Amino acid sequence: MKSMQNSLARKRPVNLTINEDLVTQVKSMTGNLSGVVEQLLADYVLKQNNARQEKLHLAAATTAAWNAFNENSGSFADEHSTL
Repeated sequence: MKSMQNSLARKRPVNLTINEDLVTQVKSMTGNLSGVVEQLLADYVLKQNNARQEKLHLAAATTAAWNAFNENSGSFADEHSTL
């Protein structure tokens, strides 16, 4: 996944609580734990943003379909309205 993070953004230290055995395993695989975590977080943010956009698109499409149906067929409640 291509992230949309700002590569020029300032970096700052943060505190994380991570399983010690997992950290040991990862450190044996890479010398840049911060870089790995940063990339995983960037991928997560991108994935969540894409999912949110997909939900918004689906909601808009559903609303448009319902409005078109309502325009063509009228509301089910029209038959029962006392107004």
